[in-house]
Amino acid sequence: MIKDNQKRFNRLHVVIDALVIGTAYVLSWYIIIGSGWYRAANQVLGPEIYLGVLAIIIPVYLLLYTVFHLFTPKRVQGRRQEFANIFKANMLGLLLFGMVLYLGGKNPYFQHFSRVLVMFFFVVNIAAETLERNLIRTCLRSMRSKGYNQKHVLLVGYSRAAESYIDRVAANPEWGYQIRGILDDHKHRGDQYRGIRVIGATSDLKTILDMNLLDEIAITLSIRDYAGLEKMVAECEKSGVHTKFIPDYNRFIPTKPYTEDLQGLPVINIRHVPLNDLLNATMKRGMDLAGAVTALILFSPIMALTAAIIKITSPGPIIYSQERVGLHNRPFKMYKFRSMEVQPPGQDKGKWTTPHDPRVTPVGRIIRKTSIDELPQLFNVLAGSMSLVGPRPERPFFVERFKEEIPRYMIKHQVRPGMTGWAQINGYRGDTSIEKRIEHDLYYIENWTLGFDFKILFLTVFKGFINKNAY
Repeated sequence: MIKDNQKRFNRLHVVIDALVIGTAYVLSWYIIIGSGWYRAANQVLGPEIYLGVLAIIIPVYLLLYTVFHLFTPKRVQGRRQEFANIFKANMLGLLLFGMVLYLGGKNPYFQHFSRVLVMFFFVVNIAAETLERNLIRTCLRSMRSKGYNQKHVLLVGYSRAAESYIDRVAANPEWGYQIRGILDDHKHRGDQYRGIRVIGATSDLKTILDMNLLDEIAITLSIRDYAGLEKMVAECEKSGVHTKFIPDYNRFIPTKPYTEDLQGLPVINIRHVPLNDLLNATMKRGMDLAGAVTALILFSPIMALTAAIIKITSPGPIIYSQERVGLHNRPFKMYKFRSMEVQPPGQDKGKWTTPHDPRVTPVGRIIRKTSIDELPQLFNVLAGSMSLVGPRPERPFFVERFKEEIPRYMIKHQVRPGMTGWAQINGYRGDTSIEKRIEHDLYYIENWTLGFDFKILFLTVFKGFINKNAY
């Protein structure tokens, strides 16, 4: 059982991290001071002083790594989150280092200690820790995908939550979860889902726990069976087996629930939107302004050439504006280069373009395929009605239709619409599944970070410009 080995692995991980911290510091000292590559005018401290500091640095950094949860098992934690924790821990370590040197005043040891070494160690240690942990992650996932280092799990309750859990475990063998079976009061023994069998009723839980063969219990009860939840949790806690609860109402709570503590009463907010935070919204708006100005400068030759060709080849305005629904369900005018023949007012209100649509001009077909027609939306970004990244806005006619047909469709209007988005770079653009598009939009809304925006913008360069579904 993996729980017998987890403590040994955690201790080994601490030792490895200590070695990495020490190696990163010694390497930094050698490059900056020992090799003579960098010489400060007041460099008077000997190597015994610099290397002696390791006796303090290593335990302090290990403590910081503990605070930032870098030693907890993370079978399904993303690399991005782990890197963020490494960066935070090292940033705090840098601040502590700097504070100690500052408070040391005129003491010669503190006064002459190389600040360049401290900064260099900060960079080298982050790089070394990230490399080390990615190597460990790769090795463990390779072992787990081959059937080693498995965590044995029992599901209590057959529900949509149980099926979703089994689906994800089956799709990710590198997580190393071995589902031993399901206990349920409404299914017959032997019933199965994707090879995972019902092995008994929930009343058999205590007997199975007494066998001490499990690493983890996942309570996946159907909503109708929640009356027995308290008793099951008590039995699991009594046995000492790690227990987690996977709610059967996951369809209407966010992927990352935001929980408030109301004087000891946990309150789960149905939808957590990071961009509701003023600081996050300010950072995103700043990125939008800087990005839109930069893009307008870079693409101005293409935009000028496109405008000239449209004017020469087709009578009518160069820029086409269309009403779309944006932030907080407010309508706004979205700008595009005109790619169709001029239509009578209101004629296109409820129509999508189709393959070989006769309304699209020859030039329009090219600029729609290459997304050049979207470039005037940079002015929407400057005006604040759009963002560089976000869910794509839709026309009022379709919004009224989809909000009745697609669950949670209107949640996309809790953030500014974008020129590109998570759904678009995953191929859900144009005449594609609205349900999948909304699923990706909700993931973006609930998991927004500035880094996520940069990732989407980067991938747009390779996946977002050429649109096979644009007609």
